[in-house]
Amino acid sequence: MAHSDELGTAPIGKLLKQQAIPAAIGILTLSINGIIDNIFVGQYIGSLAIGAITVVLPITFLIASIGMAIGVGGASVISRALGAENEEKAFLTFGNQILLTLVLSILFVIIGYFVQDSVLNLFGGKGGILPNARIYFNVLLPAIPFLAFAMMSNNVIRAEGQARVAMIVMIIPAILNIILDIVFIIYLDWGMAGAAWATMLSYIASALYAFWFLFFGKSDISIQLKYLKFDFKIISEIFSIGSVTLARQGTISLLAIVLNNTLFNYGNEEAIIIWGIVNRMMMFANFPVFGVTQGFLPIAGYNYGAEKWDRVKQVIFQSILYGTIIALLVFSIIMIFTSQIIAIFISEEKIINQTIPVMRWVFLLTPTLTLQLIGAAYYQAIGKAQLAMFLTLTKQGFFLIPLILILPYFFGLLGIWIAFPIADGLTAIVNFIALRRGIRKLKINDNKSMVHY
Repeated sequence: MAHSDELGTAPIGKLLKQQAIPAAIGILTLSINGIIDNIFVGQYIGSLAIGAITVVLPITFLIASIGMAIGVGGASVISRALGAENEEKAFLTFGNQILLTLVLSILFVIIGYFVQDSVLNLFGGKGGILPNARIYFNVLLPAIPFLAFAMMSNNVIRAEGQARVAMIVMIIPAILNIILDIVFIIYLDWGMAGAAWATMLSYIASALYAFWFLFFGKSDISIQLKYLKFDFKIISEIFSIGSVTLARQGTISLLAIVLNNTLFNYGNEEAIIIWGIVNRMMMFANFPVFGVTQGFLPIAGYNYGAEKWDRVKQVIFQSILYGTIIALLVFSIIMIFTSQIIAIFISEEKIINQTIPVMRWVFLLTPTLTLQLIGAAYYQAIGKAQLAMFLTLTKQGFFLIPLILILPYFFGLLGIWIAFPIADGLTAIVNFIALRRGIRKLKINDNKSMVHY
């Protein structure tokens, strides 16, 4: 348990760097992969291909989020079990994660084939976007169980303190996808199918590497046949926390349905293409803050399980500080170099000009992003599922979706874009209140520990 023990002893600043930087690099690489994917399809296939990817990816990630939810839920259990020196529970938890991920993801892939046209239409696959979306979806769907396994494994690997390995799990598909995009789209001229095959094979490679490390590498989590059995108490604990992630991804998918359909109604295919560009940029630009949040989770969970309250407070404050500084830098770059950034994706002058104000509206309150994320992440790390669920759903579910439905009646297409900064501001306020409450409880626990001592 050498790797996980460090989470409770090493300086918090050092731990955050060790955990957050690899996580950020992994997310960065995936984000670059998404950006380059958009560049390839935008420049070599056409702008409608960007719309197709914007429609399909929320569907595939909704199915794959089963693995992510099981991974995050199980990782929270594993972190606290390792902190409490309960190795047996940690191993049994991972065994249940493997079984749950494979069974559920394969089931939903089978269902996906039978309802594909209805689902594509629901997520905004309309007009000229639909033919490309259908091609992309059919090729990509068989790889979803591999993506789900990679997502699940990534969280477990990070929970045991192996942040660099978790980073590699994310880097492999990104690099491979870029290489295969060049081969399939440019040299073989496979068009939309080429983009899909490149993404499919990259997901499989990521899952195979994660499998190799966990079963044959230097993982702290022991995999034995006796742990590969369903334990309904463990399953309940996994889903009590993992349901937060699943609900978040479900809400994101619901947002995609509402947003893509509203955009089509008010701006046709062009509005969906614009959102596809901005959304990809959001994933890329916010990668350092997401990395800080990912780094925060195992440190907070382990130290909470070990009842080291002061260290939990330290990681909350330092994560918010570092993340906010980074978010301010990202905000500045986006606002100054907006047109240059958009021109990377597409050469159509009309769409570039329309995307510039949209990009600035969507990124307007980026400096509050860390506060929005750490609030939900804290309660997820310590096993408080209901509050974590509430905070997770706040932005997309309670604010953004209603605003997207209401504001266009008054402001037209502009109302959709201004919904984003309004939702960001309201979400930051809610998370600030929840975090302040959590920190007060940590101080009470700390005082009780001192009195007991």
